[in-house]
Amino acid sequence: MKFVLASYGSRGDVEPCAAVGRELLRRGHEVLMAAPPDMLGFAESAGLRAAAYGSDTREQLNTAANFVHQVENPMGALHQVVERLNETWTAKTGTLTALADGADLLLAGMNEQELAANVAERQGIPLAALHFFPAQIITSGLLHSSMTLGAANAQRRALGLAETTELPAASLEIQAYDEFCLPGLAASWGDAAKRRPFVGALTLELATDSDEEVASWIAAGTPPICFGFGSTPIGSPADMVAMIGAACAQLGERALISSGPNDFSGVPHFDHVKVVPAVNHAAVLPACRAVVHHGGAGATAASMRAGIPSLILWIWLDQPVWAAALERLEIGTGRQFSEATQESLVADLQSILTPRYAARAREVAAQVTTAAESASKAADFLEDLASRA
Repeated sequence: MKFVLASYGSRGDVEPCAAVGRELLRRGHEVLMAAPPDMLGFAESAGLRAAAYGSDTREQLNTAANFVHQVENPMGALHQVVERLNETWTAKTGTLTALADGADLLLAGMNEQELAANVAERQGIPLAALHFFPAQIITSGLLHSSMTLGAANAQRRALGLAETTELPAASLEIQAYDEFCLPGLAASWGDAAKRRPFVGALTLELATDSDEEVASWIAAGTPPICFGFGSTPIGSPADMVAMIGAACAQLGERALISSGPNDFSGVPHFDHVKVVPAVNHAAVLPACRAVVHHGGAGATAASMRAGIPSLILWIWLDQPVWAAALERLEIGTGRQFSEATQESLVADLQSILTPRYAARAREVAAQVTTAAESASKAADFLEDLASRA
């Protein structure tokens, strides 16, 4: 069968689709992934055939940031937002419609479900969606619904489809996280829970160029605390490293920092701090005492699978939800990123670097679905839907 996967955003947005795509490919299916231009290399590193979809995500982030800073009255600029949304949908629709020609199923990532729904309808194929956090976090609210519905109807007219009064739903909405993390969620969905199965977090666990170097550094001393903030732009990397270095020195700990897309070339040097471009969570985190991260779904799942406590310094969207989940499970704590100081970092780390948190983290790790199991479950659901269609 032919599966087309559409995902847009940073690595955290693209990786879940790539993980299930790799499993479908392993099973002998034809898989084509639509991804942002700057994420094509990442998708291809998973062995997938990928096509450029939308604009560069870094360009999008910078454009959005400039727009926010320049606009004095957000409501007065609403028409500009709508116009930009329609332009984006138009460009993506043309690409995705061509890619989905002859496909048996279209799988949409977290940000693409509404856009992909009309393309799937136009092509006469089923739509599945992949949610790595509860969708209502970003889809609730009248403004979001009305703006998206307007873009969807413009898209439907261009595709030769009749207009609609409500946003279409996917036949299958895979929940790429473990159900026990957010208890009561499935019950709140009622009958819709039947088409929203939980499979666990979908991650690739890819090796990095720094793996051997990091493993050697870890083995040469005490287990470190790992710091990483995914694709989050860091305003002042030097200040960040200085804060981490001072806090860890006060606690007598070593620090391993993953810089991600940020430029850490001019940061201060500490003997007990090591900075690398990226780390393989699956290989590195089990050898660490704890992890400090932004609370993205992938990083949260990796810390839980590693069986170590977490400090989440969250910024937005689902991140405070995962921080609250880890606090409820008693395997971590959270704080807003903008409120973090050297003093708060020391206090927060002291609270989780205890035998009680370490033991509890190991207990929870035994309940977490493995990456291989998650990918297999997701692929099973997609194959079943495509076969029935």
